[in-house]
Amino acid sequence: MLFDVKGLDHKTLNQKVRSFDTNITISGCCGQRFIAAGMKDKHITINGIPGNALGAYLDGATIEVNGNAQDAVGDTMNDGKIIIHGSIGDAAGYAMRGGKIYIQGDAGYRAGIHMKAYKDKIPVMIIGGKAGSFLGEYQAGGIIMVLGMSHTERRIVGNFPCTGMHGGKIILRGNIDHITFPKNVCAKSATEEDIESLRPELTEFCEVFGCDIKKIINSEFTVVTPDSKNPYEQMYVAN
Repeated sequence: MLFDVKGLDHKTLNQKVRSFDTNITISGCCGQRFIAAGMKDKHITINGIPGNALGAYLDGATIEVNGNAQDAVGDTMNDGKIIIHGSIGDAAGYAMRGGKIYIQGDAGYRAGIHMKAYKDKIPVMIIGGKAGSFLGEYQAGGIIMVLGMSHTERRIVGNFPCTGMHGGKIILRGNIDHITFPKNVCAKSATEEDIESLRPELTEFCEVFGCDIKKIINSEFTVVTPDSKNPYEQMYVAN
């Protein structure tokens, strides 16, 4: 079903999206917010640039954007998949607790802030390009990968990565000698076992964007994890 949304406000757009029983291709998208918020099913293809909070609270649907996306992609999403054939703004995956976000290009500030995991739900975000400052801020669970494949003249990760991180892991591809990590995390070279654990997600990412999995997987990776289960315990527990 092809659906032209030019000139529609976000409420009308979402009402129409929910009224269709089939998969949908949206054309003429230009900044409408909250597209597919909370949606459980359907595959939604978007031609254009969606506004903030694309796929907020997503609960099983798949969203594919042929272009860039703005801030807060996948805000608090629970399940499903968001695929961006371009770059995204700030705070992607805010409080994300399940599902997958695949970004072909770069991400702005605070990607993965407050990302968490619960039981068998382990959210995954793969950034094909580079990420801005405060990557994984207060991360409590899930996996963030940054592959650094974009040609933008910036470091693979901006300033203050992993600030307040107390769960999950971040995997960075390539040389990271220029990155200063906080004392509450441990950064180590990935082992063969670590790399093999990445293969399923990286294979899917490469299939989506047409990347060479061999070129990516045969690279140097760094795994960043918290160095204790509760790095802030001393702030709240008296000795």
